[in-house]
Amino acid sequence: MRDGLLRLLGAACVLLVWEAAGRSGVFLDGYLPPPSEVLPRVVALLGDGGFLLGVVATVLSWAIGLLIAVAIGVPLGLLLGSSATARAASRSVVEFLRPIPTVAMVPLAVVAVGGGPGTKIGLTAFAALWPVLFATTYAFEEVEPLLVETARSFGLGRAAVLARVALPSVAPFVLTGLRLSAAIGLSVLIGVEMLTGTSGGIGEFILVAASGVTRMDQVLAGVVVAGLLGYLINEGLERAQRRWLGWGAREVRPR
Repeated sequence: MRDGLLRLLGAACVLLVWEAAGRSGVFLDGYLPPPSEVLPRVVALLGDGGFLLGVVATVLSWAIGLLIAVAIGVPLGLLLGSSATARAASRSVVEFLRPIPTVAMVPLAVVAVGGGPGTKIGLTAFAALWPVLFATTYAFEEVEPLLVETARSFGLGRAAVLARVALPSVAPFVLTGLRLSAAIGLSVLIGVEMLTGTSGGIGEFILVAASGVTRMDQVLAGVVVAGLLGYLINEGLERAQRRWLGWGAREVRPR
């Protein structure tokens, strides 16, 4: 209850500062409309069928990209975490790919596969891969060696040990990495939608609203919807982590 009230208080303070800044006259007319003008636009957009279809397109692309990142990152993280040789052999490749800005790959992706959903899904998966991969890899250090040795003494092979012992132990860390990946993937996805302008979604709506006769109220309304979507996704994942893994729901930052 107390946390909920504090969150509402924080949101109210932000809205008050935004309202004051928008009406202060410091910004050019129309360039920072106050929330009293933007929030009604948000309500109107949520009742617009075309905009809601764009939101659905964004959410579906995000979900597919995140699933791909998890399907690659968790098994690969378990492999790298359990094998010092594999970790050393892949280190240079991983450290080369990880810092590459995802948006810098947009032109190459558009040339390779076009500007459709495949581009934004692939780039979302690329951006979302790293937190899951690193959380899984370094969480392996938290696995109790005695459990691994016991499993091996009962004749379990390497794959069985990873699936039955290591994966349950690293699950809280993987879910924390998943939350980070979800936020990163969503921001990258909307950015790619804005840069391509041909794949639909919230990003394309913001791009269109900012083009020609700029409608900053619509631009900010689209941004608010994107922020609300990110908040709901993170809140849902956090609740799932507490519900399913309350015994080990610990924060972890990928190294």
